[in-house]
Amino acid sequence: MTELKSRIHDESNGLDYVLVGDYYVPDLKLPEEHRPIGMWGRLHRTYLEQYRPARFSALCLSGELHTYLADLNEQATERCSLIIEQMKQAEGVTETMKADNQMLWVQSMNSIRNRAEEIIRQEMIYC
Repeated sequence: MTELKSRIHDESNGLDYVLVGDYYVPDLKLPEEHRPIGMWGRLHRTYLEQYRPARFSALCLSGELHTYLADLNEQATERCSLIIEQMKQAEGVTETMKADNQMLWVQSMNSIRNRAEEIIRQEMIYC
């Protein structure tokens, strides 16, 4: 019998395979990614797992899931901050209001933050 090679490369799909027992298993490596996934990335990952399993599997198998979620988290965080600033200007929530009436300022900021987060959830996370 012929001796099997411990590693092979398939030109048709570009993957390397390692011999494990009698089977060749894909030699998949995750990219070195050190950015945090954050709240928005975790929410979107859960959504993908539950409602878009094919997309989730494709991202996992290609090794792009962590990068994709980190990018989405950064974009959602920046967009949320921008929406909050625009709503503050439109509704007249200022530092003067914070000094004059703290409870009204806290109520207004909580309302603005909650509305901005709901916009992000609808437009970027659960779509």
